[in-house]
Amino acid sequence: MAMAAIASSASISTTHHHSSLVFPPKQQHHHHLRIRCNGTNPNQQDDSQAQNNPLLKIAWYSSELLGIAASAFRSPSGVEAPPQRLLETIDRAAVVDTIKQDFQRSYFVTGDLTLNAYEEDCEFADPAGSFKGLQRFKRNCTNFGTLLEKSNMKLMKWEDFEDKGIGHWRFSCILSFPWRPILSATGYTEYFFDVQSGKVCRHVEYWNVPKMALFKQILRPSRGFGLKNYMSRLLKAFQVKL
Repeated sequence: MAMAAIASSASISTTHHHSSLVFPPKQQHHHHLRIRCNGTNPNQQDDSQAQNNPLLKIAWYSSELLGIAASAFRSPSGVEAPPQRLLETIDRAAVVDTIKQDFQRSYFVTGDLTLNAYEEDCEFADPAGSFKGLQRFKRNCTNFGTLLEKSNMKLMKWEDFEDKGIGHWRFSCILSFPWRPILSATGYTEYFFDVQSGKVCRHVEYWNVPKMALFKQILRPSRGFGLKNYMSRLLKAFQVKL
């Protein structure tokens, strides 16, 4: 969600190319406290400060609207909808296992996740904002994927706690903009489990890269990408839209 808020601030091109992906150094270690879904988030103060930033909130909500608009202009025949994945047996072990499998399907950018591993009113949050609703999250992830030429997401480590699991990941992608910027970051996601159902009731995403650093990555052209390449891709993008 945080990445979508940044990526949607530029124009979109749907041309696909192959390129190598670059990952940042090994992620930093973080200390975590245990909380329950009906409890208080230990990071609530920091999250509130970020959410009170008007520019960040505007970018976050604008990105969702732009993603919806982009999906409306996308050719339905050119995009294959993710399958409806469901667990046959729902318990803590099965939910954790399917989350790990969903990482292999890069669910952050494909929307291809196991639906009944989450509560329908699950809260999805990051330092930029939060909302409730599984289908809304799935739609936002799918729309974000349309902004990418190529992506790579890998679960690096999983930690189990009494009421939650923490997945540490690294992510890299090439955005479908004329100058083909490469974004790379590490981060972690906290999955809080409902005591009764065993499903995920709160999904909190953290990026280890400052937002300003991500903006700079977006503005930086790919290595070896010159003005001639930019103009050529820009013209092709206009031709596709026309």
